[in-house]
Amino acid sequence: MANIKSAKKRILVIETKTLRNKMIKSKVKTLVKKVEAAVAAGDKTLATEALKNAVVAIDKAQAKGVYHKNNAARKVSGLTKKVNSMT
Repeated sequence: MANIKSAKKRILVIETKTLRNKMIKSKVKTLVKKVEAAVAAGDKTLATEALKNAVVAIDKAQAKGVYHKNNAARKVSGLTKKVNSMT
């Protein structure tokens, strides 16, 4: 355990940021699952709406530093391909 006051403060700050990052990642995962479920069900309109929500959440997560920009781009690209491949 840290003895220095600034180190103790950093531990608290890191815990707060970790919780925020977990919350954001969980939200993104949920939205991605909704897109994949809509694609599996074959509902094009629902899939496109879910895709819009997922892309916004992924972009926000990338802007906040939760995801690297290439990781975010890969997620968006993969989801978009799945939705666009629907007939």
